[in-house]
Amino acid sequence: MRDYEEVTAFLGEWGRFQRLVFFLLSASIIPNGFNGLSIVFLAGTPEHRCAVPPGANLSEEWRNASIPLELRGGVTEPSRCSRYRLDVLVNLSALGLRPGIDVQLAELEQEPCLDGWEYSRDVYRSTIVTEWNLVCDNDWKGPMSTSLFFVGVLLGSFISGQLSDKFGRKNVLFSTLAMQTIFSFVQIFSTSWEMFSVFFLLVGMGQISNYVAAFVLGTEILGKSIRLLFCTLGVCIFYAFGYMLLPLFAYFIRDWRMLLLALTLPGLLFIPLWWIIPESPRWLISRGRFQEAEDIIRKAAKINEVTAPDVIFDPSELQDLTSQGQQTYTILDLMRTRNILTITIMSVILWMIISVGYFGLSLDTPNLHGDVYVNCFLSAVIEVPAYIISWLLLRNLPRRYSMAAALFLGGCVLLFIQLVPSHIRALSILLVMLGKFGITSAFSMVYVYTAELYPTVVRNMGVGASSMASRLGSILSPYFAYLGAYDRYLPYILMGSLTVLIGILTLFLPESYGNALPESFEQMLKVKCFRNGQQTTGIRNSKESTKTLTTPL
Repeated sequence: MRDYEEVTAFLGEWGRFQRLVFFLLSASIIPNGFNGLSIVFLAGTPEHRCAVPPGANLSEEWRNASIPLELRGGVTEPSRCSRYRLDVLVNLSALGLRPGIDVQLAELEQEPCLDGWEYSRDVYRSTIVTEWNLVCDNDWKGPMSTSLFFVGVLLGSFISGQLSDKFGRKNVLFSTLAMQTIFSFVQIFSTSWEMFSVFFLLVGMGQISNYVAAFVLGTEILGKSIRLLFCTLGVCIFYAFGYMLLPLFAYFIRDWRMLLLALTLPGLLFIPLWWIIPESPRWLISRGRFQEAEDIIRKAAKINEVTAPDVIFDPSELQDLTSQGQQTYTILDLMRTRNILTITIMSVILWMIISVGYFGLSLDTPNLHGDVYVNCFLSAVIEVPAYIISWLLLRNLPRRYSMAAALFLGGCVLLFIQLVPSHIRALSILLVMLGKFGITSAFSMVYVYTAELYPTVVRNMGVGASSMASRLGSILSPYFAYLGAYDRYLPYILMGSLTVLIGILTLFLPESYGNALPESFEQMLKVKCFRNGQQTTGIRNSKESTKTLTTPL
């Protein structure tokens, strides 16, 4: 029997049809780059202080002294969440006493911001923070909105694959693109933080679902050699491109509702692609819809200007794509032996901490020194060389050492940030970007590495379990950035320490480079700590295992 690759070989690897699918599916990832991380600007927290009512009977001198000073980040600044008791200040002002001369301000009683806050308009004109006063006792709500988005991503991860298998890759791709666009649009009209956050969760569900559908559709349509490029550079570079657009939009649109509208409208540009992007012929064949699959391949042959055979898909000859792996496996099989259990535990920890580092650094850009828009743009730009470097490392060097080197780089530079003098701000930003470079490179490689460690019979399940751990890490990541409100260097110390530790952990994983993908549990490579006690099995081939199976984010 012939398989799908052999039947469609006459199309070639890189014709006009493949180029069209490659770039259009990669382009569909662009909104994913700015939708999730848009919260950096939508929930930006400007400088703020307690409001003093205009009608308060205070002299100008007492009005200026109404906010106590506090030490924050080594600098004395006006308090953000308290003021001196207003009735006391009114009495002192009426008596003609002067602050700091006749009255020691440090002895005065303080109170919370009972009349709201005054917000600086230097950076943001309006955000959800300024609209619903998500500061002081409510400052946890901003990170919570981000976490709810990633909860949506987690839920979408559960259902996206099943929907795609049942209803088709193309249908799920465009329905979830529509879902993401529609719920983002509805967010514009939010009347409360709760409403905004619920719809943000739904946007997260749509985002991951269209990403998965686009990724699967591309890998099933494109040939082996182009699949590698699509998985490692295609979707990743276009994701980074979307991320770069975010600060450009935000720089010119400082109102959060108008910014959200500007980020939502590009979703309409994908409507015409319904008539251009085809369904996966592989999926159609798995459903027994051979004629529809053949029509797509004949159209592709016409676009590529090649001649198709008279009969392309003969059900009696074509290998049944759904017949492979008849035995059923469950999540419990990831714990069948001590070796696979250890690999699963190590992979879960690895993915979770890498995700915390990647999203923690991405969400922390407003807290860096300098311009928030420039810092966010740099954070996006640094991903491009990170993806390119990871692709080159995957092609030419051992996985274990490549991963460990990227993690050590990312973790060590984050730990060095606390040693940089406060007046050398450019060096601090450089170290953060180097940390982002290292962690992004590791994030890109970990999908490939994990897939190569698991046997075929549970590979999808193993990568899926690890991916779920990364979603949990992304849910926690906003609170790592949030810790910066208490100590500026604490997020970097935590993320740097954890990243270095998992870099060490990576060195204990088996090396998969130059080995064929394991088909069974017996062919799995052994964890380093088991090497003396168990014989290392595994099939050693030439550099066949440079296949890349999936991508980050």
